[in-house]
Amino acid sequence: MPTMTYRQAVTEAIATEMRKDDSIVFFGEDVAKAGGVFKVTPGIYEEFGPLRVRDTPISEQAIIGAALGAAITGLRPVAELMFADFIPVAMDQIVNQVAKYRFMSGGQFTVPLTIRASQGAGGGFGTQHSQCAESWLMNFPGLKVVAPSTPADMYGLLRAAIRDDDPVIVLEHKSLYNLVGEVDLNAAPEALGTAEVIRRGEDITLVATQQMLHRALEAADKLAEEGIKPEVIDLRTLVPLDGATILRSVQRTSRLIIVEEAPRLGGWGASVAALVADEGLFYLDAPIKRVNMENALIAYSPVLEDEIIPNAQKIEKAVRQLLS
Repeated sequence: MPTMTYRQAVTEAIATEMRKDDSIVFFGEDVAKAGGVFKVTPGIYEEFGPLRVRDTPISEQAIIGAALGAAITGLRPVAELMFADFIPVAMDQIVNQVAKYRFMSGGQFTVPLTIRASQGAGGGFGTQHSQCAESWLMNFPGLKVVAPSTPADMYGLLRAAIRDDDPVIVLEHKSLYNLVGEVDLNAAPEALGTAEVIRRGEDITLVATQQMLHRALEAADKLAEEGIKPEVIDLRTLVPLDGATILRSVQRTSRLIIVEEAPRLGGWGASVAALVADEGLFYLDAPIKRVNMENALIAYSPVLEDEIIPNAQKIEKAVRQLLS
């Protein structure tokens, strides 16, 4: 299998689907000749031309409004919002129109719309360009929320999102854009709503996504040197949430730690904890523990940024506390 970066997997996924389906169009700020602000989609404009790949004004409301109109009139748009931090600018269109249009039309319309946005901390982008948006979006029925952690999952899940007849938001972690991994270009699109056990273990379950998945794996490697065997789960999709995989794991390990790159209050980790408390309470031999970003704004300073984001050492400490 070829190897590629997480960034290249985005390009490959979009191009693969655009070659198969002429109804797919792609637009956003500087996505055409410039290839995107993070150079995530170079070559798309050159291959598919100005009718299918278009730059937009710097207006999230205009991008999502146009994407909704395109989706309900026969196209299958992929719309890029440069930073997930700016999703709230278009929140009315996303949660009151995009998410509800199929329902409000009595099923007469579908909304085959994919919204891509980069998110996450770790690059010194400051407090307005470093947040994670999953939890903002999970409370609105009608939206699917995807958070790929590897190049292979980016390729498979983004293709699945583009093919879906309902709106899907694909959140790309910008600190992972240079991550390299094997990608099977002949594989079928991944099923949305399926978590994956990345590392088998028996002592404790670690649940994470994106950058936190890789830090959880780093912690698991260190803990293994001490004879501790964590099981690590990558959720991959927040909506639909694969609760069954989490519950099966907790039933084996009897302990759960949730690692989340976002403040504790109102985070998706609370939903996972509630699920296990509700449906798997008697599997547990210890309280559920959450490792979160500190309840603070994200600074430009690398030192301050690193201080508040969960790292492998913080995860290791939480595991040792729970096992003791």
